[in-house]
Amino acid sequence: MSSSLSVDKIRARIKHPIIDADGHTLEFLPAVRDHVVALGGADMAKEFDQVFTVGAMGEGLSDEEKRALGLFKMTWWGFPARNTLDRATAHLPRLLYQRLDEIGLDYAVIYPTQGLGGLMMPSAESRQVFCRAFNHYYAEEFLEFSDRMTPAALIPMQTPDEAIVELEYAVNTLGLKTAVVSGFAYRPLAGDNVPRGARWVDTFGLDSPYDYDPVWAKCVELGIAPSFHSSGMGWPNRASLSSYVYNHIGNFAAAGEATCRSLVLGGVLNRFPQLQMAFLEGGVGWATNLYADMISHWEKRSRDIQHYNPNHMDRTQLRQLFEQHGSERFKSHLDNLSAIDVFSDPKQDLDGLDEFSATGFQSAEDIKALFTGNLYFGCEADDPMNASAFNSDANPLQARLKPIFSSDIGHWDVPEMNGVVPEAYELVEDGLLTEVDFKEFVFSNDAQMLHRGNPDFFVGTAVEDAVKELVNSN
Repeated sequence: MSSSLSVDKIRARIKHPIIDADGHTLEFLPAVRDHVVALGGADMAKEFDQVFTVGAMGEGLSDEEKRALGLFKMTWWGFPARNTLDRATAHLPRLLYQRLDEIGLDYAVIYPTQGLGGLMMPSAESRQVFCRAFNHYYAEEFLEFSDRMTPAALIPMQTPDEAIVELEYAVNTLGLKTAVVSGFAYRPLAGDNVPRGARWVDTFGLDSPYDYDPVWAKCVELGIAPSFHSSGMGWPNRASLSSYVYNHIGNFAAAGEATCRSLVLGGVLNRFPQLQMAFLEGGVGWATNLYADMISHWEKRSRDIQHYNPNHMDRTQLRQLFEQHGSERFKSHLDNLSAIDVFSDPKQDLDGLDEFSATGFQSAEDIKALFTGNLYFGCEADDPMNASAFNSDANPLQARLKPIFSSDIGHWDVPEMNGVVPEAYELVEDGLLTEVDFKEFVFSNDAQMLHRGNPDFFVGTAVEDAVKELVNSN
């Protein structure tokens, strides 16, 4: 379903621009390959060819062999086909530029598709060459249309050093001004002859083997508001060998939630309060849940956790209550009451007692300020849960989170490109969003995020004056 109104009628009704925070381009791989050859030579280009026919990688392997390699059912029939114009539009930046008014977009941030695979290459050399080749491609194909579109650079995060190198190159050499940062890195388990599939997920905040603070500092320096667009497909509960749908449902939400939770509890936003961060394509339902859960845990498991210290328990009274109310079987074990200390060890090491210490939270209001000030959540047009971000009656402390309109044009989620704006507006017609909510969703939130990261982000764009008016009104 979508709005009964056409794009033109919706645009006539609203008095603000629409910014697409997450459209997609379908890279034309032969053109990307030219950059791979230039950067890495013919041998690297052969590896590029092998990687981007990864669908054939598991052919002839048993299920056990696939699992050992960490393989799973990947995307198939993932892009427009019947609508040939939309398919060509996803490939051709010039055609997309010409159709922006028809689609209903004033400005669009365009994200990779195949390029996202470059972020996860296990080989450092191929990962860095592939990401840079894609970044060259994005700059070459999109920058002439910079008044209405901007492409996101790929930033690998396997180590802080490679992230910093590519951030500097993308911004200072290629002229790109936004970036999709890998949301996690696979780390192999220790040991010899460990299968490729035996690995853990590093989300760069808690328990990372590296210090990623220099990466966040570089983002602040370069005016980059890092966005995360990582997939949880292939994680243990999303590794079906037969069903892509099973693997895909909720995968972006799972990956975004893991990274967000790690960065918040790891204190990254406490150390870098200027950072604005976006978690894309997973919607905002997970974020409202994480926000509420974060407050609940902080209230019970931060500095006031002494309420649960088993050393404060009156064991004489406990024995009396067991004697008075216990069954005969309970009473037969009264000399073994230490059994209740499972998960409640009186000898618990008190170092690190406050697991929220890195966050800097002093009150629940501080958690609200973070979730409503620094964090943004990419929401597709047809997701009814978008309304949960604005439900101040349900969200703790009457919070309104910051969803950002993410069309996902170019992918199978969007059967018709000119239907995304009407689908987004349907929530207004259904009474789930107000006109004020809709403006925040499709314009204000993303404009504020990008402007706060880089005050010059919108200079020279079609929405420069509208963003300036928005900023001056706040």
